[in-house]
Amino acid sequence: MERKHKIIAVRISQYILGLIFIFSGFVKAVDPWGGAYKIQDYFTAFNLPEFHFWALSLSFLQAAVEFGVGVCLLTGIYRRFNSILVLLIMLFMTPLTLYLAIANPVSDCGCFGDALVITNWQTFSKNLILLIAAIIVFIGYRWMSSCFSRKKYFYPAVWIYLFIVGLSFYCFYYLPVIDFRPFNTGANIPKKMEIPENAAHDVYDVRLIYSKDGQQKEFTMNNYPKGDTTWTFVDSQSSLIKKGYQPPIHDFTITTVEGEEITQNILTNPSYTFLLVSQKLEKAKDTNVDKINNIFDYSKSQKYGFYALTASLPDNIHEWVENTGAEYPFCTMDEITLKTIIRSNPGLLLMKNGTIINKWPNTRLPSVDKLNKLIDNADHGKTPTVHNFRTVLFLALLLSVPLIVLYLRDSSKTRKKKHKSRREKKEL
Repeated sequence: MERKHKIIAVRISQYILGLIFIFSGFVKAVDPWGGAYKIQDYFTAFNLPEFHFWALSLSFLQAAVEFGVGVCLLTGIYRRFNSILVLLIMLFMTPLTLYLAIANPVSDCGCFGDALVITNWQTFSKNLILLIAAIIVFIGYRWMSSCFSRKKYFYPAVWIYLFIVGLSFYCFYYLPVIDFRPFNTGANIPKKMEIPENAAHDVYDVRLIYSKDGQQKEFTMNNYPKGDTTWTFVDSQSSLIKKGYQPPIHDFTITTVEGEEITQNILTNPSYTFLLVSQKLEKAKDTNVDKINNIFDYSKSQKYGFYALTASLPDNIHEWVENTGAEYPFCTMDEITLKTIIRSNPGLLLMKNGTIINKWPNTRLPSVDKLNKLIDNADHGKTPTVHNFRTVLFLALLLSVPLIVLYLRDSSKTRKKKHKSRREKKEL
């Protein structure tokens, strides 16, 4: 292979790895709790529940490393170090995702968070391509393009990691700046629960076991001894062959502590409804219980609905009521669904006709004045809108502008040094 072709191969691999690692790290950084839940799934699958405590820290670390490596690869910062690091990452992840594809201990690897869910086999195929690119970059790291001179790598590298860690902490403390989950602001829950008429259904392989004369035999649904009384049914076994269509929102069922399902009552309520979400009350922060109680009093005065949704046991609910003076009604719901609805424990939703008007974390609960203004605007058709493109553009500028300033300063100094060197040679 000619030198020119080798350089092209290295730089294409450099850009592919850089862009994919940036995307993977970014979607994890904006949802650190989502990454932590996925890491906990891994620990559970590998029978390591004692490591759940480290899941959140590992989520921060994973997002920072992936994003940092991606930007450093794209800009050519610390080329040798990052080429080694990305190769080590891919040497670890490729065999792991092959195991996940074969054994299927978790439904998806979570490599792109909730932004892009792909199957385990698709993940392995993707990692196989990235491993090849990582090997090419590792071998030819000297041919990677670089935006900075070698002596000026430190400051842009520091800014890259400060940016991504800061973004992760912001989204952890408040809420994801971009919500890739189906319960985003403006989403209509009933619509996202619908299943199209022509949607594919789950396909199962069903085996029927019958016995006759002391011997058991396995049949399919096509050849079992229907109507033959000489055979005695023993058992049936089914295994999923092909997964059918699954709506974006499923397992959304709200049940009162008395056992009455009120899901449709809440989703079809033409007025406003507040949902206080806490997957586990025993783990919920109680620093703003007075604000929560004030919002409940406000909802009562305005004749709005107010329900607390949790997966906690009755004893934990009773303890929360005793400690906080809560007077609002409690309902039970699936814990995973509650974690998906909002990344805050507790968190607050405002709904109307099944549409999410707004969401607040425990750290940003609204005042009564803000609620009055929000609801007044909503009554006039002015609901909060989500501008994901603007958010991405703002974050891209926030990351890029300091890097561009550093690049211009570095280029200017490099040009001056070259000019000075040429002048000195001429003088000699």
